[in-house]
Amino acid sequence: MTRVRVALMAAGLVASASCGAAKAEISDDVVRIGVLNDISGVFQDTNGMGSVEAARMAAEDFVAAGGKATKVEIVYADHQNKPDVGAAIARRWLDIEKVDAIVDVPNSSVGLALNALLRGSRMTFLASTTGTSELTGKECSPNTIQWTNDTWASGHATAAAAMVRGGRDWYFITVNYALGQGIEAEASRYIEGHGGRVLGSARHPLGTSDYASLLLQAQGSGAKVIGLANAGPDTINAVKQAGEFGLRQHGQTLVAFMMAINDVHAMGLPVAQGLLLTESFYWDLSDDTRAFARRFAQRPGIGGKMPSGNQAGVYAATLAYLNAVAATGSDNAQDVVPQLKTLKGHDKLFGEIAIRPDGRVIHPIYLFEIKTPSESKYPYDYYKLVSTIAPAQAYRPLAEGGCPLVK
Repeated sequence: MTRVRVALMAAGLVASASCGAAKAEISDDVVRIGVLNDISGVFQDTNGMGSVEAARMAAEDFVAAGGKATKVEIVYADHQNKPDVGAAIARRWLDIEKVDAIVDVPNSSVGLALNALLRGSRMTFLASTTGTSELTGKECSPNTIQWTNDTWASGHATAAAAMVRGGRDWYFITVNYALGQGIEAEASRYIEGHGGRVLGSARHPLGTSDYASLLLQAQGSGAKVIGLANAGPDTINAVKQAGEFGLRQHGQTLVAFMMAINDVHAMGLPVAQGLLLTESFYWDLSDDTRAFARRFAQRPGIGGKMPSGNQAGVYAATLAYLNAVAATGSDNAQDVVPQLKTLKGHDKLFGEIAIRPDGRVIHPIYLFEIKTPSESKYPYDYYKLVSTIAPAQAYRPLAEGGCPLVK
């Protein structure tokens, strides 16, 4: 297990809550936050060490607020996109190394395994980049908070945008695990519920390099829209090979449900131009997002790259967690998560936010179209804003998720 600690003197943390909750305390006088993600595989660019740096930035910014001091440690490990590996790391962190919260966790299968493992424990699960909407549905947990987009939000928002543009007949190319299956299911439900048709789908394993047969099936279906229910290099490879097959020239439109700016950078604007995608963060959206992005780009090992929405989610979730620890004087999830759920207001990276009883952080979602090379004026100037979806409409209605925590 790869891991490293960064010790910081963190502001505002006290040994016991001033409100008189006698049992509230910081365990062993250290708040440990573990960044658990894919450091060596398909999500290393959208998450990886960039997420670790984002968590460190959040801890440093919390320190900079001033106040009483308690040690904060940021540790990290690679779950290798394997639920058993992720669960083993989480169990070790919980039982032996006294880690108090886990943040990030791209890969829905790993996230669901952790969600079950940590339920009822003292550890908080900040599922800042876990995509499955089941975390705030039937599998919701009193230990879990979910940030950024989920499969319900991405499926509905992206399908709706494409249908407005005339895309009524669909074919899906789907990564065969919880993330892809969830996106396809939610998007299909929206499409068919609004008069469209799903003509078929093809499944592929995580990390596929050859999409020829899948793209031929999509081309043969006659579907107007090909929905890419995958992420990372899977999306990059599918888009590149779709260009080689000339799908767009034959009148078919590609829609990416889980594309990040790192993916656009990797494939280049000549290949990516015109794609529709939904994101809850874009580095060039406001003065605050630009300021964060420029700081992030200068961090060790980042090499000038702009942050992904996933990495921004790690920063926001980590900072919110530390503020909740400071408010309660405790790093126990039984104290911290209820405090987190009182959060409401303006977040510098995600706009107006609130955290619902099911653990879903709601914030605006943006529909973007990828620029043409001639429209891009400077590095990472890749997106043009098409529309904004308000928080109340961006996520599954609270009453429809089936979360047992919702009365």
